[in-house]
Amino acid sequence: MPFWKKIFVWGGLALSLYIALSYHFIYFGQSNIKLLKKSELTLSYTFFSAQGKTNRVILAIDPLREDGIADILVEVGKMSEEQKDALLEMYEEDSN
Repeated sequence: MPFWKKIFVWGGLALSLYIALSYHFIYFGQSNIKLLKKSELTLSYTFFSAQGKTNRVILAIDPLREDGIADILVEVGKMSEEQKDALLEMYEEDSN
């Protein structure tokens, strides 16, 4: 394999790894996948299925809640702004 092809392949692999470290891929079912930017480079919860889970269960996961999954839940219609505020307030009280 020519040198430039090796560079291209390794560059593509490095980019794929960086994307996996940088984003949560949230699956809501019916080919509805949303991207959520991670606050730090990590592989935790890179792929997460929200299908069949309650909002309380989803928001109980600290890395997802801290990265802003509540906004995506409102965007896809799984909860209202009022429900979001109430659930986030509950978790803020628990952390204090």
